Amino acid sequence: MFKSVMSRSMIAVLFLGSVGAAHSADLDNIIFAPELPRTVPVEVGNGWYLRGDVGYDFSTDGSATSYRTFNTTTLVYDTQNYATSDFDTDVSVGFGVGYQLSDWFRAEGALDYQNGTFSGSSFSGSQPCTNVNTATGCSTAGSADFNTYGLMANGYVDLGTYVGFTPYVGAGAGYTLMDYDNYNAQETCVDGGDVCGVGPANVQHGGEQSWRFTYALMAGFSYEFMRNLKADLGYRYVNIDGGDTYAFDSASQTAGASGVQGTDNGFSRHEIKATLRYALW
Repeated sequence: MFKSVMSRSMIAVLFLGSVGAAHSADLDNIIFAPELPRTVPVEVGNGWYLRGDVGYDFSTDGSATSYRTFNTTTLVYDTQNYATSDFDTDVSVGFGVGYQLSDWFRAEGALDYQNGTFSGSSFSGSQPCTNVNTATGCSTAGSADFNTYGLMANGYVDLGTYVGFTPYVGAGAGYTLMDYDNYNAQETCVDGGDVCGVGPANVQHGGEQSWRFTYALMAGFSYEFMRNLKADLGYRYVNIDGGDTYAFDSASQTAGASGVQGTDNGFSRHEIKATLRYALW
């Protein structure tokens, strides 16, 4: 019986030894690979935003001082002062692409469009109306519609967020293309040394285009009413330099007149703007 127990013990020891050796061999065959670099997602749109806005001008200030005249009899140029002149503008629209540089600063490029009307009147007791070659005067009143296309670079300072509202101030500079339609004037002859003998006449002047330096000042506040989408209500002051308005009428050009006849002194406008700003992240 003792021999039987010893035999069984020897078999158990040999079996455990073989299992341990096999397990040790398996551990020796494990290959430890170096840790692979982790993939980090890149936020392609981080910081960029799009905006669209609508503005309403509640005040527009501007004028023109004088325009050139051409005497078709003497072929001499002269200058005639406006008695009254003003600009009238209404609704504007805009689109911009910007970047949030930090929690406090952002910058953008913007395109703006607006239309309006320029009107002016004048009176001369010594200068006759077009094609009235007598010693008479002329009373003139005219107007022209125009379109403006602004290209602006704007910068803003966000002044912190308080109960969801973020006030800001900003400034911008760029250029505006003033594109005038025809200037349509009604000329009324006024008796002077001679009697007019003619009634009012409608005279058309071709409109001019000119690029003008423009600057703007802004202030307002924004509110994020849903993720990545902010509503913005603000005030903007815009100042557009003066430039060309209209050319000589066809009768004066036929008689020899050339160049630009009318210019304006530019104008400024005060507007309230409502904006939606969408963050691309």
